[in-house]
Amino acid sequence: MTQQQRIRQPIVSGQFYEEDFELLVDQIKDCFTNKFGPGEFPLNERSKHVKAIIVPHAGFMCSGACAAWAYKEMGESEFPDTFIILGTNHQSTTTSTCDLDWETPLGVVRSDKEIIQELESEGMLISNRDHQFEHSIETQLPFLQFVSKDYLKDLKIVPILVGNNYDDYTELITKILKKLEKKVIFIVSGDFTHFGSNYSYNPFNTNIKNNLTALDKSIINPLLKLDTNAFLKEINKTQATVCGKYPIAALIDILNIFDSNTPGKLMNVQLLQYYNSGDIFGDYSSAVGYAAIKFEYK
Repeated sequence: MTQQQRIRQPIVSGQFYEEDFELLVDQIKDCFTNKFGPGEFPLNERSKHVKAIIVPHAGFMCSGACAAWAYKEMGESEFPDTFIILGTNHQSTTTSTCDLDWETPLGVVRSDKEIIQELESEGMLISNRDHQFEHSIETQLPFLQFVSKDYLKDLKIVPILVGNNYDDYTELITKILKKLEKKVIFIVSGDFTHFGSNYSYNPFNTNIKNNLTALDKSIINPLLKLDTNAFLKEINKTQATVCGKYPIAALIDILNIFDSNTPGKLMNVQLLQYYNSGDIFGDYSSAVGYAAIKFEYK
């Protein structure tokens, strides 16, 4: 396989985000400064201890301002050895990793081959094909590169698409990280409720904005308590079309394992921003909920 083939080429640049370097930088900056964003860029310091973030993976024009809230926090946190990106698998029901490096208009991001080889040796599938046609991880990389601009030579990722067999790998991932003594930050890529006829989900017909917000908040609240069972139970009860429930559930289980091994460390979980695409376009007949959540050790 040639070097060109060893790099995973972007598939949604020019669609979900700008494909030109300068235009993309300007687009990301606007995500931070527009009225739905945090209003400022990350401070030039690394004093926080963020362990994980949950961010959306829609087009930047829709969900980028929400994502900017989480990436601002991460950009002010200690820089880790690697970022583990848990993406939504729209391609299959299985969990897999990818051993390619990833390219965006902002450059190439290296994959952490050491962790990926450990995952493969312990039974996780490497499926570069699934990753080739999946946008949920790709859409995180321009933001990650933007907030890591002073550390690009050290930037590494472990891309994992999470399927419904997520709980086969939560203990495994924590075991490998402990073995390798890696400091990591988890990035979880997932959107919340998809409402409307486009998504075959219409649980209410009036006051959609407030009802959709209340529905998503009922799903998000268990996450703030690190309660995987309550999170999945609420989704099952409401039948909410949450795109990302498996990577989110995997993260909460992993954080609970880490927390049990770090006595005395208190996890601060915070919903940084929530809105839906109807708030952007003024049309709630078909809308998707977006949330930015951080998990930080005090």
